[in-house]
Amino acid sequence: MATLRGSRIRHLVVFTLRHEDGTAEAEAFLAALRSLAAVEGVEELDVVRQVGSKNSYQLAVTMEFADRATYEAYNAHPDHVAFVRDRWAADVTDFMEIDLAELAPDGSVDA
Repeated sequence: MATLRGSRIRHLVVFTLRHEDGTAEAEAFLAALRSLAAVEGVEELDVVRQVGSKNSYQLAVTMEFADRATYEAYNAHPDHVAFVRDRWAADVTDFMEIDLAELAPDGSVDA
């Protein structure tokens, strides 16, 4: 994972699925999640499994955006809106979303 520079945004969501690992439902959800990589502006989409024991989340998705405007356009994109409405709301039981930007030496954020 590259270091964030300038106005780049890293979007990170850790989550737990309603479905058991390896089921057709879980695999369909993950395929739909990965398809968001095709949305204009999405860079470095990665879906990973939680292996630590310090929290109860099962999975995480990370993606990067060139800047805040690109990230906001992704949030409003019809494919993302439909995914959240049709898949996320039905298949995810718990999540935490974190959006990250570079912290400048003076403590400011250029995002």
